[in-house]
Amino acid sequence: MSNAVIIAGGGTGGHVYPALAIAQALQKQDSKLHIYFVGTKQGHESRIIKEFPIFFLPVSGLNQMSVLQKILTLIKIPLAFILSVYILLKIRPKYVLGVGGYASGPFVLVAALLGFKTALFESNAIPGITNRWLSRFVCVCMTLFEESKKYFKNKNIILTGFPVRSVMGPSPQREGTKMRVLIFGGSQGARGINSTVSEALSLYKKELASIEFVHQTGKLDYSTISSRYKDHVNVTCLEYLDPIKKYYDWADVIFCRAGASTLSELAVCGKAAVLIPFPFAADNHQQKNAESLVEKQAAQMILQKEFTPEVFKKKVLEFAGDKSLIAMYEQNIQRLYKPGAAETIANIILEG
Repeated sequence: MSNAVIIAGGGTGGHVYPALAIAQALQKQDSKLHIYFVGTKQGHESRIIKEFPIFFLPVSGLNQMSVLQKILTLIKIPLAFILSVYILLKIRPKYVLGVGGYASGPFVLVAALLGFKTALFESNAIPGITNRWLSRFVCVCMTLFEESKKYFKNKNIILTGFPVRSVMGPSPQREGTKMRVLIFGGSQGARGINSTVSEALSLYKKELASIEFVHQTGKLDYSTISSRYKDHVNVTCLEYLDPIKKYYDWADVIFCRAGASTLSELAVCGKAAVLIPFPFAADNHQQKNAESLVEKQAAQMILQKEFTPEVFKKKVLEFAGDKSLIAMYEQNIQRLYKPGAAETIANIILEG
C-alpha cells in the first residue's frame, strides 16, 4: 500500500474547494504524502484542480437529459467501475475520501468493496441519495450539520465543520457609514436572483440611491444585467467576484444562495446574510441548510418564489435602518464557524 490518499468527487465549487482545503491540510501534515483526485471532465474540478494529479471517470447526472443521452450515460457506468478498480489497484492508497459529486459514488463504493479504508465528507444538512447509500459501506462519515446524522447508516459519524479556502478569515471592522450590499449567485450566477435584483434597483432607484451595491451575475446574464445599470452610479455589476474575500470584507449585508460552501464562508468572515435557496437543489438541501441557520438566528431566508423586487427593497431598507440587526447576525453566524475543519479531517484520514 502506497503513501497516498485519493479524494473523489466534485462537480460544483461547493464540492471542489473544501476538497482542495483538505488536500492542502493533508500535505502540510505529511509532505511525503501523494494526493490524487478523481472527478469528471464536466465538473469544476477539471479546471480548478491544478496542483494535484486528477483522473476522470465517465459519469454524469441523468437530470435534464434526452432519452438517448440517458442511455449513453447508463452504458458508461460499467466503464466507470472498471476504471475505478484500475486506479485503485495502480495507486493502492492508504485512504479514499468521497466529497460528493458524480465521481464519488462509484469510486468510493469500489474502494470500500476492495477493502480500502474509506470515508465520506457531507457538506449539506440533508445528505444526497448517493452519500446516504454509501454511508453503510465506509469507515467514517464526516459532516458539519447535526441534522445530517440521522440520514447516515453508520455509527461512526464525526462533526468536523466545513473546510474553507485558506484565503478566508474574519472580515476586519468596516470603515465608513454608507450601507453596502453584495449580491451573488455563485460562479455561474443565479438568474432568479439576477432578474429580481436588477428590476428592484430600477424600480426603486431613488429609494435605494444612498446605498452601494455590488451585483455579481455570472457569465450568462452579465451582458443583459450590466446594461440595465448604466445610469446607476451606486451599482457595480461584475461577472465574477475575484478575489471573493475582498467583496466579503466590503459588504455589510449579503444576498446569496445557501450552498454549504457559501454558508461556511459567511460564517468564517462573520457576515449578515439573506439566503435565497436554489429551489431545484437535490433533496431541497439548500433550503434545509438555510433553515438550520435561521433557527439559530444566524441568517434570514427568503424563498425564491417569494423574492420579489419589493421584498428585496424592503429587506435592504430594513438592514439600512437598523445596524444592530446586522451586528446580531454577524455575531450569531460567527459562532457556527469551527476553525481547523480541514486539519481535523486530515487527522482522521492520517490516523485511520
